[in-house]
Amino acid sequence: MTSSHQNSAWTGRKPLVLNDTTLRDGEQAPGVAFTIDEKVLIARALAGAGVPEIEVGTPAMGSEEVAAIAAIVAEHLPIRAMAWCRMVRSDIDAAVASGVPMANVSVPVSDIQLAAKFGAGRQHALGLIDKMVPYARDKGLDVAVGGEDASRADLDFLLEVIEHAEKAGACRFRFADTLGVLDPFTTYAKIERLRAATDLQIEIHAHDDLGLATANTLAAMKAGADHASVTVIGLGERAGNAPLEEVAVALATLYGVETGIDLRALSGVAQLVTVAAGRAIPEAKAIVGDVVFTHESGIHVDGLLKDQRCYQALDPALLGRHHRLVLGKHSGLGAIVNALKELGLEVSPERARLILKLVKTHAELTKAPVPPNMLRLFFEESRDETQLSRLSLARNTPALPH
Repeated sequence: MTSSHQNSAWTGRKPLVLNDTTLRDGEQAPGVAFTIDEKVLIARALAGAGVPEIEVGTPAMGSEEVAAIAAIVAEHLPIRAMAWCRMVRSDIDAAVASGVPMANVSVPVSDIQLAAKFGAGRQHALGLIDKMVPYARDKGLDVAVGGEDASRADLDFLLEVIEHAEKAGACRFRFADTLGVLDPFTTYAKIERLRAATDLQIEIHAHDDLGLATANTLAAMKAGADHASVTVIGLGERAGNAPLEEVAVALATLYGVETGIDLRALSGVAQLVTVAAGRAIPEAKAIVGDVVFTHESGIHVDGLLKDQRCYQALDPALLGRHHRLVLGKHSGLGAIVNALKELGLEVSPERARLILKLVKTHAELTKAPVPPNMLRLFFEESRDETQLSRLSLARNTPALPH
């Protein structure tokens, strides 16, 4: 896929990797609890969609979680399975027992969280990195150091964290906007500075508290991050995370950047995850929502019928979807004529205007689009020549002065 917006920011770069954490951070959404079988099905679906990395869980949660992770690992899917751990030996041991090849070993890096969680300062965090990363490496794990609350941490200190992580044997640093406080401009500036200082992989983990998770993720990747943490439909704690489908489609369509994700599979993955989570996909949810390619407005429908490019920035065919035209209060005459033609029905302009009036009235009363069977009924009702003559008279009678 190519894009006219492709630019030098993406040329010569390492492949961009989307790391889906639906099974870890997504499950931390209030009320969400996946069974082992559901986790395996979700992992299969993500792998089938071309997702290369999956954060499969938190082994320290107990034996059932370890069993779920082990069940996913036993599938031998074409993915890299990662576990989330604190910088604690027992967490790392649990990750090893689950069979994952890689762990994100997380530590608070903001002064606020260091003081609140440990009653300690920055040196404590560096000391944990120096001890726990080699311990995990000795156990055979590849290690990403997760910087919890990195967005509120001192940037010079983050450079120290990365230096210690690299020396200790980590291959990646996860920059976590844990509370979703960043904007795209600040994100870009921070990641750009980190990227200039290290060859370590950098992963952005964005939360959506301000509705900016996707924008911040794109900004971070444009600034040099080569990994992004995402979840299906943005499922996650509080307002959630950067949605897999938004990031994958934006990278492909805005920048011509391939991530290996099969964009046509995204709706199916979203449906599977939401059923397992007991959630509904919002109708207007970008990319996977039911109505995001649905049009009612007369001006829009008229434009689409003449040339789809009038009101199409994202081609639904890329996602295995298509435009849908519905009839309602905002429909125009062209939409009525087109909808009737699709039913094999031809009408005069006068009759089409009467049907349009019936459609608008029905839509106002029901607060819903007019389905084909109702349109056919209106077509039959409009055979009444008396109604047609009344409509013609009303159109030709001058309006009375106020």
